[in-house]
Amino acid sequence: MKLLLSIALLAVALPAASPEEDVRAAEKSWTEAVIKQDIPALERIFSPDLIYAHSTGNIETRDEYIARLKTGKQRYDTMTYEKSKVVIHGNSAVMHSVTRFTGKNDSGAFNDHLMVIHFWVKKGKAWVLVAHQTTRIP
Repeated sequence: MKLLLSIALLAVALPAASPEEDVRAAEKSWTEAVIKQDIPALERIFSPDLIYAHSTGNIETRDEYIARLKTGKQRYDTMTYEKSKVVIHGNSAVMHSVTRFTGKNDSGAFNDHLMVIHFWVKKGKAWVLVAHQTTRIP
């Protein structure tokens, strides 16, 4: 009983996660949802007015991008983050990452080394992704 009480008190005493940690957790949720093609999770993560810009120059809305995932025209097998930085601006955040993406799209299999910019906005208690931009690293 003392152990349970100690654990409960410790949990209450722990500081809340920082906004940066929350954004990193949201980013991890995005990565997992995209790889698993978890459409309900992506619908929660993506803002309805999402701008999704690919390294090819193709720009999609939230619904267009989700439709490509549903049909299998876009699939991610792995995303490996080499480095990332989060900068908080009030209820918004920019996350810049260097990432390796593997998967398959309309052009076939890909193994892309990319810079990724994600713009997150806190709506209520959740961080939602409002913009995605990738740039190919030669």
